[in-house]
Amino acid sequence: MARSTCTFLHLADVHLGYDRYDSPERSKDFFLAFRDVVHRHAIQNPVDFVVIAGDLFEHRQIQPGVLNQAQIVLRALKQAGIPVLAIEGNHDNRPFGVKTSWLRYLADHGELILLEPSEEEEGIHLQPWSEQARRGSYLDLPCGVRVIGSQWYGSAAPKSIEQLAAAIRQLPPGPEQVILMFHHGLEGQIARYQGALRYKELLPLREAGVGYLALGHIHKSYSEGGWVFNPGSLEANSTAEWDFERGAYRVTWGSGEPQAELVRDYYQRPCQRLRLEVKGKETPEQVTAALLALAEGSRLPAEEPEPIVEVRLVGQVGFTQHDLDVRALQRQLKQVTGALILLFRFEATPVELGSAAITLEEEGQRLQIEEKIYTDLLSGHSHYRKRSVELARLLLDLKEKVLDGQEESEIYAYLSSAFLGEED
Repeated sequence: MARSTCTFLHLADVHLGYDRYDSPERSKDFFLAFRDVVHRHAIQNPVDFVVIAGDLFEHRQIQPGVLNQAQIVLRALKQAGIPVLAIEGNHDNRPFGVKTSWLRYLADHGELILLEPSEEEEGIHLQPWSEQARRGSYLDLPCGVRVIGSQWYGSAAPKSIEQLAAAIRQLPPGPEQVILMFHHGLEGQIARYQGALRYKELLPLREAGVGYLALGHIHKSYSEGGWVFNPGSLEANSTAEWDFERGAYRVTWGSGEPQAELVRDYYQRPCQRLRLEVKGKETPEQVTAALLALAEGSRLPAEEPEPIVEVRLVGQVGFTQHDLDVRALQRQLKQVTGALILLFRFEATPVELGSAAITLEEEGQRLQIEEKIYTDLLSGHSHYRKRSVELARLLLDLKEKVLDGQEESEIYAYLSSAFLGEED
């Protein structure tokens, strides 16, 4: 008997309620991206269902307006007759010992289907979805696909994969096409990611019959082996992610392997990088004039949304950062570029450092040198020597988060998560 063909949209890391840079307009971008990609690629061009593989929300506790944003999109899908199946990610999962979450609230009110395994002493157990109870671990859809949910497992992911595979093998017969939603990342996809899974650790799921592993967590799109897919976030959460390819997967699955197309044509806030290299002979006034001229030449057409602009000053200077009125310069650059948010990075080194000064052409080279310096310093201390590489990468991440203007509470939560082995 020939398999039926189904079409679905795979989203992850929507992060509604994103609140860095203290900008309501930037927070709204994440809602606009979610609404637009769903309208274009699920409703206007209909699919059988939508899966959200974790982190619908940025925070576990959300404001009423953020809940309303989720409901606007979910209700549009419901009105179109398109079911939404979701799991919790590390950002929006319920804290330990708490029985509810905002995703559970949405599921209880019939606005999405939250698929969750139950954990018992003997391992993970999968129950069929009950529409009456609004509870369950898997659902067989009319288009001929079985969708299974999971939870955020953090450092316990490898063990949980073995238990999930065993539980999948115990399920009653059903559709041959099996999707598992799983919020975790693979190693080698982004730098400085602790706790990433190796591809071979996923293979028990493949052997148990999973034909499409719908991942989330890493904000860059990638696929492996014709069955593992991660769409990335809809919007960039930091300047480090601006160059990531990301979007949503629109998947058609009939006979053979699933065919996944990464769609990127939806609303996104433009981002610009500007870079000025100086030689050490310029005065602060000359550097200021050169930066403003660079900014003037980068201004986007008036019909484009206001961009987020990062301006980097690199090379060597014959003065210190204190000789520039950085706040006034930042205001001027923002006005000239028409930026919603203007980030100014003073990365030039004083010329008096001579041969010790480093001029880099590529961001990757700078990160490698910084990481080596941190590692060498940490290796010189007996208490940190064994973890020098891990801690050096953590310091680099911490630096980027501070430069991106993250709140102290977010940085504290990140450090707590990192030391527990659960990379954010």
